[in-house]
Amino acid sequence: MKELGEFLKEARENNGVSIEEASEDLGLSPNSLDNIENGNVRAFNDMYTLKNNVRDYAKYLGLDPNQVLDEFNDFLFEHTSKISLNDIIEAQKKAAEQEEKEDKKKIRSPYTMIKEKKNRIKPILIILTVTFIVVFILYLLLRRSTNDRVIDTELQSKEAISVEYTY
Repeated sequence: MKELGEFLKEARENNGVSIEEASEDLGLSPNSLDNIENGNVRAFNDMYTLKNNVRDYAKYLGLDPNQVLDEFNDFLFEHTSKISLNDIIEAQKKAAEQEEKEDKKKIRSPYTMIKEKKNRIKPILIILTVTFIVVFILYLLLRRSTNDRVIDTELQSKEAISVEYTY
């Protein structure tokens, strides 16, 4: 990246443009352009943003942005291919922890907060089960009382029939 940064710096100086003028025209801080020209990749949190800044800077300087991006992509591939998987996982964990810390620090309105949904499945299941059992017991009792009436009615009719035959 240092070679690419030096190439961009040389192009800027050959065009007679100061770093302040370029930063104002591009909408970037002079510090960002200085980091690009010095090849200080660690000053940027996001490689995608850095890539876009390098592309815009190359266009601004009248260079072929595709050629400059090819050089940048070569650097990026070489740089990222040397990172071990453990380092990547560790960096992801640190980023997640940092994000969690920042999220806790945010001030939130009670009207816009996302409330965590409580587990309401268990109480609903208990209520449904108890309701089902009560309804089932009532059904059995009603059925039994209906059967008792039917049996009583049948017995009475048999008694009435037997009484008729005895006369």
